[in-house]
Amino acid sequence: MVTKNYRTVTVIEATAILISTIIGVGVLALPRLAAKADNSGAPLVTVLGILVAFGGLSFITLLGMRFPNESIIEYGERILGKWPARIGSILIIVFFIVLTGLGAREFSKVVVTSVLTNTPLSVVTIVMTVLAALASRANMSTFAYSHVFYLPFVYLPGLVIDILSTKNGSLLNLQPIIGNEPQFMPIVSGSLTVAGLFQGAFVMSFVIPAMRRPEKAMTASAWGLPVAGLLYLLLVIATVAVFGPQATKLFVWPTLELAKTTMLPGEVLERLDAPFLILWVTAVFTTLYSTYSIIVRALKELFHLRDHRMFAPFVLPFVFFAAMLPPNVIQLYRVIDFVSRTGLWITFVYPMLLLCVALIRKQKDGNRVAS
Repeated sequence: MVTKNYRTVTVIEATAILISTIIGVGVLALPRLAAKADNSGAPLVTVLGILVAFGGLSFITLLGMRFPNESIIEYGERILGKWPARIGSILIIVFFIVLTGLGAREFSKVVVTSVLTNTPLSVVTIVMTVLAALASRANMSTFAYSHVFYLPFVYLPGLVIDILSTKNGSLLNLQPIIGNEPQFMPIVSGSLTVAGLFQGAFVMSFVIPAMRRPEKAMTASAWGLPVAGLLYLLLVIATVAVFGPQATKLFVWPTLELAKTTMLPGEVLERLDAPFLILWVTAVFTTLYSTYSIIVRALKELFHLRDHRMFAPFVLPFVFFAAMLPPNVIQLYRVIDFVSRTGLWITFVYPMLLLCVALIRKQKDGNRVAS
């Protein structure tokens, strides 16, 4: 049960948590993923992915508003019963261990390729995962303050690049807007891949119990995900407009290439990739901070303990193992694509199932139904 003193998170802070969690390592590869799905229809694929992600977040938010004192781990047992819900909770934990590890690995690959070329990949990976583990020991108030503080450094660089790069783009590269030869299944598949980049929004299920006004949680969701999605959409539009869909598909990290072609007015800086990468590290950290926090807080509630901090070092080897499993960057993105789309069963279908059962059984707040 949540105490009054524990409720410290405001609606603005919850919104900031969503935005800075969603905007992360996937920013660099998103235009390529969208362009592969539908060529010039990449922005359409992105919009559809945002809508799918918002649907999943809506289920999580509505559940949190029905059970404002508990997270999905706790009210899952009320809705489905102890053991079925525990299976769901274990799947959540395993999924976010893998997701956190893959995010750390993708970050490390970018850093080693672009900046620290002589540094072993494993060293960069372990440094980032250790930072996320140490940060995840903080309480929810510190968690919220951290996201609010880092939000400008997460959001503004991408927005600046979007605005400055428009002068180099051509609207012809975005036509037709539904793609050159639109096919239903590739568009659906691409939109699910894009939606997978938003799965950090699952953190909302742990934020709502700490909100001062949990009944306003939908307001935070209605602002947080669309604002983050807008930046993703603008990055896709700018990248495809500048390079064209065919060239975009050839880049491993198209957004980084976009930053290289963008300069500040007056040619103060002829390339923005270096400052962009510096600030992009902050975006990756806030994402891994959130996903790692989901893991340790879920473990705490799964075992009905009072403190989540003890799990931070325990989870670290599993995250590192997941990070180092793909042998190369090609396999890495194949695994990321598979895990992201498979994870929608956990972050979209599972909350939808819980909400439907709760509505049928008329469960709300602290009301219990025998299972």
